[in-house]
Amino acid sequence: MALARRLLQLHMRSHLTALPLPSRNTPRLLPSRGYISEMRRSAFIDRLLRGLRSEISFLADSTPPPPPPPPAPFAVDERPGEQWARLRRAFPAPGGGEEEEVRVDATLVDGALPPTRSGTDTGGPPRLHISVKVVVSKPSRPGVALTFECSAWPDEMEVQRVFPVRPGGPAPVQQYGRQFSELDEEMQRAVQDYLEQRGVDDDLAAFLHSYMENKEHAELVRWLKTIECCIKK
Repeated sequence: MALARRLLQLHMRSHLTALPLPSRNTPRLLPSRGYISEMRRSAFIDRLLRGLRSEISFLADSTPPPPPPPPAPFAVDERPGEQWARLRRAFPAPGGGEEEEVRVDATLVDGALPPTRSGTDTGGPPRLHISVKVVVSKPSRPGVALTFECSAWPDEMEVQRVFPVRPGGPAPVQQYGRQFSELDEEMQRAVQDYLEQRGVDDDLAAFLHSYMENKEHAELVRWLKTIECCIKK
């Protein structure tokens, strides 16, 4: 038995000595820094794309109700990709005079106030603000127009400033305007009547808030999809 064990040990020793020993110069098979960086970048992009797609899917499921049609006879120029929209209409001048063009440019919601004008917060929703610019012009007199800067609140169109635009060389020149609050009461009523006759009134303000809620949602989805396409490239 002892002899068999001794012969087995000699056989194993001779077998091991026949195997080649690893060289000290043999390179180790370790991943390179560039490979690790690329893997980390790929994982980050995958997480980012998943987050974007999740947000886009959530927004698609929470689309606000469609806005009502614009007050007749206004037509909407949606301006996709922009932070504002334009409404146009023709207004027949009284007494058979020359037809006017009424142009309304409105921004997305750009501010808010507490629910009461006194500044006391009663806990209700804030009064969202949209900046509105109204231009009334006649085709036969290019460069001449009346311009009104307004604030559209959810239930009110408020005039802020009135000024004329007149020709001035190659481009029209905006004249010095007046704050609406500086006008006397009779002039204020005349300005309000002038705008209301052309459809710039509280109903238009309510429409703009409904329309801009949808537009802001659509622009956010468009922006997220643009970011997704850029990342995938």
